[in-house]
Amino acid sequence: MSWIYHFRPVEEEDIEGYLGFVYLITNLTNGKKYIGKKLIKGRRTKLVKGKKKKFLVDSDWKKYWGSNKTLQEDIKALGEGYFSRQILKFCKSKGEANYFEAKYQFQHDVLISKEYYNDWIMVKVARSHLKKVDIFQPM
Repeated sequence: MSWIYHFRPVEEEDIEGYLGFVYLITNLTNGKKYIGKKLIKGRRTKLVKGKKKKFLVDSDWKKYWGSNKTLQEDIKALGEGYFSRQILKFCKSKGEANYFEAKYQFQHDVLISKEYYNDWIMVKVARSHLKKVDIFQPM
């Protein structure tokens, strides 16, 4: 089961230039949903010639199914075929992903609605984190 963006499967060329995305996973048997974020690339440090160097490495985004324990249990019990994975917004920075994840979670009242798996919203973002926000990309 692949990620879907604008009604089509996400290809490698679709993610170029982005660091992460905000997503929606839906349980197709009961309609319950989960809104989260995933980084496509992560920073790792490596010792090179006695100095620490930072590198971008690919994450497990293609196989990722969210971090919520109840959601993971349902996926394990029902199987991946009973869930859909939709990308809501691609993000160019970690700060942008943090901001839009929280924005979508608050817009959909994920903590007070029984329609969502989400158990908590945790965000720490500053205006300076959003310098690269693409305001023209659809939400």
